[in-house]
Amino acid sequence: MSLLKVSDLSLGYDGRSIIKGVSFSVNEGDYLCIVGENGSGKTTLIKGLLGLMGKYRGTIEYASELSQNHIGYLSQHPRYSRDFPASVREIVMSGFLGSRRFGFGYSKAQRQEAALIMENVGVGELSQKNFGELSGGQQQRVLLARALCATRKLILLDEPTSALDPLATADFYSLIKRLNHQGVTVIMVSHDINAAVRNASHILCLDSDKSFFGTTHEFIHSPLGKKLIVSDCPCDVCSKDETVEVSEDA
Repeated sequence: MSLLKVSDLSLGYDGRSIIKGVSFSVNEGDYLCIVGENGSGKTTLIKGLLGLMGKYRGTIEYASELSQNHIGYLSQHPRYSRDFPASVREIVMSGFLGSRRFGFGYSKAQRQEAALIMENVGVGELSQKNFGELSGGQQQRVLLARALCATRKLILLDEPTSALDPLATADFYSLIKRLNHQGVTVIMVSHDINAAVRNASHILCLDSDKSFFGTTHEFIHSPLGKKLIVSDCPCDVCSKDETVEVSEDA
């Protein structure tokens, strides 16, 4: 089932287009990575999907049960300082604000859901900790839990590992892949193309000449993919092919 369909989309600022004529679709269960050079418009596209900027041309269609207010979002530079006076639980629960009626507190069901989500992303034991006391990797997990409280259908992540060390980055990628296997649809902006093709099911590569959209396997074997990827093909399709060939030779 299609959650999101983008057709011939152009976005930009001050009369200047940054993204021109981009088309792609996202189905339930997909894991789409958006890659491209700096300045190619990756963050601009995320803002467009969230309705934070007007379109010059094209359409963005959402599934009937999915609105812009029910998309989980983890920004590239979260606006929380190290001394932000809030607990992990308070940060996570704020993800329900878009669905909470004015003047009412959080429901028992929401509190229970938040607790389950925190456990699932590995921050359950930190619920009473001050957010500013956490490591960078822990903070990203808390903000991810907040995004999941907004929705369990679709989350948008804008370079979520850009400030993390290599170990925390690997852990975060593993967590996102596990959430995707649990049924969460993922759209992630990434500066690491090799990590993208190891984890994602689909790739959208924004390029000044001609953008690409397709499965990860198709991207790896496309002219653009061959130019950008610096390692041997790591996709599931090729790995399975190699396994089959070895078995037959044996």
